Amino acid sequence: MCKFNKNIRYVICAFAIALLPQMQYAQVDFNKRPDDDLGNVEDKFQENFYEALKQKSIENYDRSVEALLKCVDLDNSVPVLYFELGKNYMQLKNFGAAEDAFKKAVSKDPDNEWFLDELYGYYIVQNDYDKAIKTVKQLVKYHTDYKEDLASLYVRNKDYKEALKILDELDAELGISARRDVMRNQIYSATGKKKDQIKNLEERVENDPDREANYLALIFRYSENNEKEKAFETAKELLKVNPNSQLVHLALYKFYLDDNNADKAIESMKIVVKSSEIKPEAKLKVLTDFVQFVGEHPEYEDDLVEATALVGDTNNSKTLEELGQYYLSKNDKAKALEYFEASLKINSENFNVIRNTLLLYIDLQQYTKAEQKSSEVLQRYPSQPLFYLVNGVALNELNAPKKAVSSLEMGLDYIIDDTKMEHDFYSQLSKAYTLLNNTAKAKTFSDKAKQLETSN
Repeated sequence: MCKFNKNIRYVICAFAIALLPQMQYAQVDFNKRPDDDLGNVEDKFQENFYEALKQKSIENYDRSVEALLKCVDLDNSVPVLYFELGKNYMQLKNFGAAEDAFKKAVSKDPDNEWFLDELYGYYIVQNDYDKAIKTVKQLVKYHTDYKEDLASLYVRNKDYKEALKILDELDAELGISARRDVMRNQIYSATGKKKDQIKNLEERVENDPDREANYLALIFRYSENNEKEKAFETAKELLKVNPNSQLVHLALYKFYLDDNNADKAIESMKIVVKSSEIKPEAKLKVLTDFVQFVGEHPEYEDDLVEATALVGDTNNSKTLEELGQYYLSKNDKAKALEYFEASLKINSENFNVIRNTLLLYIDLQQYTKAEQKSSEVLQRYPSQPLFYLVNGVALNELNAPKKAVSSLEMGLDYIIDDTKMEHDFYSQLSKAYTLLNNTAKAKTFSDKAKQLETSN
């Protein structure tokens, strides 16, 4: 329903409801008293009405309905009775009766906003958009927010032409709204009318050339529509209009990279990573792209190092992983390990990063870390032979051959069609038994390892 200040509305509504029975009966002649023993009609009416409100407040909806129906028997001309009946029937999931009650309330007081709003809410709950549209059209005269509701209903009802008409009217009257733009984008996406979407954005730029958001939206849509040249030109136009724009560089750096203008791309990238206006995840996307670029153009590595420092505390595991992969490809194992460890702090379940981290611990002779980390991950991945192998290697290097044998023999059971890994297991088992002075078993596993070498 309409987003107009509901709390205030409902307080006013409740206050009005409390007064309505008295207001209605202020116009009734009660001089004539009934001949039976029911007492004064007005007293009975108010007694039952307030009993209905009380029962509803403690969620006794059946009893509330009973009390309201007694009021109807006394006087069926009071609109608020049907309004309250409708709300109780809604709670009781008696939707047919609820609709009838709300409609009767509206018929008796067709200009009552609260009654119309409740009937509108009923149709929304029932997903009856045709009737909801009919009802909300009556509500538009009360608040502009209802007009936006009407546009939303047209979208739900797939009446996109009418929805766009309403959105255009609202934009002209109230200015551009992000919420309404979401609806617009839903419509353009559903209809596939990308040209209409772009035309609308081009008109916005023309009508309000100083508004940065108009350019950015147009750049995005041009790019999405594979009109890269137009997107690039629009970005450069924004930079002319607003030389201090930082957000435009989110697009410019990519265009410059595609245009093989590395210097300009780096300049834009540095503006992005230093910007206080740009969200961290967007900065890290730029940094990730630049990591890939430097992989192909290593002469810009110093700029990458500087950019990485500018980003500060990176909190995106994917970007950290890619930085680790970059330094691994450059054979800077210590730097690669630093990024892989940082990535695992954010996402400890990334299997590839776990694998790379463990292998780097072995390569860098950090055997204590290798043993601790492999023991930890084996709790989560008990069928991964590589982790048993790393664990066994680390234990051998830490002079714990008995534990190494236990781990390696367990891991052997999980090897499937991998002679290279099987060879490594036998070599480590031979080493462990050598440390245990069991030369016979050491030779047995050494021979098995050699046999696998010759079979390859």
